Order: sequence, then structure tokens, then C-alpha cells
Amino acid sequence: MLDVEAIRKDFPILDQIVNDEPLVYLDNAATTQKPLAVLETINRYYEQDNANVHRGVHTLAERATASYEAARETIRKFINAGSTKEVLFTRGTTTSLNWVARFAEEILTEGDQVLISVMEHHSNIIPWQEVCRKTGAELVYVYLKDGALDMDDLQAKLTDKVKFVSLAHASNVLGVVNPIKEITQLAHQVGAIMVVDGAQSTPHMKIDVQDLDVDFFAFSGHKMAGPTGIGVLYGKEKYLEQMSPVEFGGEMIDFVYEQSASWKELPWKFELERQIWQVLLDLLQQWII
Repeated sequence: MLDVEAIRKDFPILDQIVNDEPLVYLDNAATTQKPLAVLETINRYYEQDNANVHRGVHTLAERATASYEAARETIRKFINAGSTKEVLFTRGTTTSLNWVARFAEEILTEGDQVLISVMEHHSNIIPWQEVCRKTGAELVYVYLKDGALDMDDLQAKLTDKVKFVSLAHASNVLGVVNPIKEITQLAHQVGAIMVVDGAQSTPHMKIDVQDLDVDFFAFSGHKMAGPTGIGVLYGKEKYLEQMSPVEFGGEMIDFVYEQSASWKELPWKFELERQIWQVLLDLLQQWII
């Protein structure tokens, strides 16, 4: 049977009285609390291994870099990506979706369409509004039927004008789990790129990006017992090779000249310093895998 008290002891924040009662926390769809193993791992990193990754040859830097890249491989296995080149570290789901939207801005032209649904989080609406405003593309919404995605409406609106489909895997408001594999097949039939907001599904479901065949998949660490400020963007290698970096400087640089610079190869061309990812390896090993 579920040992509630043992679980509570894993989360130090729950050891307090709020409004004259032991704290009960139910807002996990917004952010999860951090178990002791995560807190200890973060503390141990700053006490023993704190250094910039890919930026030094001293012992601390080498240990930090090894952990950083080991975390990437752990995540690759966790979502069954084809290669670590397809795993990008970001600040969270919102950042990941903004990166994809910036990529879409390079592709979309007037007359194209982006298909999303009315159940989307703001993070999967506002970036697309901005991209469509800048490019002249049209933002088209799929509506609901009986509290779920109206698949008839989706199929009717999924024409060859649609260049991107971006949908939540699971809704934090409705609790709906969308049939992403089926929708991806439909999107690919019209040549659309499939983007998935996996912030709510990844903590609760087995994710296999190759089986789903999605083109991009985004999720956050803070919704699955990890630290705040970390996230993942999975992307098929063929699209990541086409994408331009969104941020510049730090470890994503290969060579710098007076008037230009060149970027590292995948996945590093997108990443600045992401030190907090070095502490995620133990988290994934102890709490997810």
C-alpha cells in the first residue's frame, strides 16, 4: 500500500504547519515540490563540482561537463530520442516552444497557417500569435466537443495550408490527453511540422518521441520534481540542423572573428551556460528512470 508518511518525509517543505494544519500541497500541475534527493544533489554539486561546462580543462570543469552530458544521455533514453544531438537543454517548456516558434518565423509566409487548439496554455498560444503577426500567416484554432479536442474539426482544418501544428499532449485544465500519435500522422500527411507541449504529460506518462513521430517535444524539470529553470526541447535532427540559435554567446560559439562568428554543432549550438543541468543526472536516476 502507498506509504503516505514515508513519501511526505521525502519532501522537507511538507514538514510545516499552515493554517493550523500539516501542509498539503495539491498544485503539482503548476510546479512540484522538490524531494530530499534533489535538494541534496543540488547542494553537493555546488559544494564539490561547481564549474562552467565545456569551458575549462581543470578537474572541476571536467567533472561538471561529464555530468552535464551524462544527463543529456539519460534524457535521451527517458524519451527515446534517436540521438543526444536531438536533446536541447532550455529554461523550460515556454522557452522551448518559443525556440520552435522562432524557427517557424523563418519558414512561414503570408497565406500559411498554424493550427493550435483552444485548450492550449499561454506558452503555446502567445508565441504563435507573435509569429503569425510578423509573417502574415494565419493562426487557426481547433475547438472542443464534450470537453475534448474535436477531431472532426481538426481534420477539417488540417489542410495543406497548415505548416505547423502545435498542441498540448495533456491539458492542465481539462485533464484531457490528446491522441498525439494519431494527430501527428494526420499532420504529416499534409506536410505539417508537429510540435507538442509535453509539460503535463511527461511527469505522468511514458514518452517515446520516436513512436509518436513528433517533430518537436517540449517539457520542464520543475513539473517533475526537478529544479526550477530547466527544460528540454526534443527536435528531429533534420529540423534542428535548419534552426538558427535564438541566444548568442557562451559555450555555443565555435569561432569568433571581428565581424562574425560560427556556431558549434548540435546540440551545443543552441546552449549557453546551463550549469543547473549538471545536477539533474542524479535526479533522473533516482526519481524518474
